[in-house]
Amino acid sequence: MNSGTHPDGPSRAERIVKLGQLSMRSLRDGDKHTVSISGEMDIATVGDVEQELIRVEATDAREIVLDLAALHFIDSTGIEMLLMAEARTRADGKRLVLLRPPATVQRVLHLAGIADRLPFADG
Repeated sequence: MNSGTHPDGPSRAERIVKLGQLSMRSLRDGDKHTVSISGEMDIATVGDVEQELIRVEATDAREIVLDLAALHFIDSTGIEMLLMAEARTRADGKRLVLLRPPATVQRVLHLAGIADRLPFADG
């Protein structure tokens, strides 16, 4: 992990983790923290993504971005984790923004009936 110093805390810190079929990059840059995931988020990897999000939520980051632009697969455990993360941050000032996943994953979220319930933005 690389980190810089800033009077109000770290200005830039980065973690990169490879979890089987999923890669995760967690980057703090000033008041914004971005967690980018690529590959497959399923029962084998969702716990690590959730732990990272909970860790980031505990910081003073004003904006938390979960970048799903390179996500190729999501199962029901991933869908549940997204809903839980959104609920936690909704109660904590709506800090979470999700960058829209590819069409195949977006379709799964739409079929699950949650695409309109999540705070998506185009990257």
